[in-house]
Amino acid sequence: MNISKKALAKQGRAARRERLTQGLALAALLLMGGMAIAGPSGVFAWSDASAALAQHETRIAMLQEQRDDLRQRVDALDPDNADPDMVVEMMRRNLNVVHPDEVILPKPEASAD
Repeated sequence: MNISKKALAKQGRAARRERLTQGLALAALLLMGGMAIAGPSGVFAWSDASAALAQHETRIAMLQEQRDDLRQRVDALDPDNADPDMVVEMMRRNLNVVHPDEVILPKPEASAD
């Protein structure tokens, strides 16, 4: 077993190169794993995004309800088919002809059963 120094040096360089390649591959895999968990589109960001989505959906539902209420009031003030009670209520409120002892009761909303 006569191995020359040149062959040993070549095997040493190949072993170092192999360890370096494996180390870089391991570092790349660890980086990808870390990004999959804590990156901008990782698991942690996904849970934050789903919580924000739930908040936004709640806000959207509230805004849609407000929009429906406003649409109902606008429809009640249609010049061609105005609701007389709504017109009198708004006239008295906007023209400040409500007496101090008067109470304006809003029209009860119809339930959508």
